[in-house]
Amino acid sequence: MPAASRRLTAEQRRQQLFAVALGLFAQRGYRATTMDDIAEAAGVTKPLLYQHFSSKRALYLELVDSIAQDLLTAIRRAVMRADGPRQQVELGFAAYFRLVVRHEAEFRLLYGRDHADDQELGRALRTVEDAIAEAIDPLIDAGLDDDHRRLLAYGIVGMAEGASRRFMAQRPDSDAELDEEAQRLARRMAHLAWAGLRSVHAD
Repeated sequence: MPAASRRLTAEQRRQQLFAVALGLFAQRGYRATTMDDIAEAAGVTKPLLYQHFSSKRALYLELVDSIAQDLLTAIRRAVMRADGPRQQVELGFAAYFRLVVRHEAEFRLLYGRDHADDQELGRALRTVEDAIAEAIDPLIDAGLDDDHRRLLAYGIVGMAEGASRRFMAQRPDSDAELDEEAQRLARRMAHLAWAGLRSVHAD
């Protein structure tokens, strides 16, 4: 092992392992990635990897939680800067899509489908969707009851995920184009969401 790697602090080592695992999970999927793969790619021994994470599952779940918190923080900060409901919708979408285009590995990890039959991992990813929907819920101010408003919040989450998948399938090569396309995507989705929300009424 290189001497430089031994000089990392415990926290630095943990963050390095986090980054390596993220890249492998995003590229290969959860099932095809092993702790041996992560240790080898990080240039550490497997016992050292297990000092930081008790299992591949624990490492993956911690990654999901960390990514979700970053996403929620970005959305909430963006919404707080808005002057009104219409701008809240657009800025919220902009924050979401900006993270999607700048952090492709995180997006692919969150929305991977190679563990659909794993109940625990499925629950972890649904928790992310729940948290985003909860952040959106208060922005839907149309005199609706709680269930109706929450249903619409989940609809917006699904709409954003679907648009992101489409975008990632044909993403531009340059960083400048990525940022420009992310802003365009945010505007288009905000127009759609706002037009729909304006027409919503209690029933």
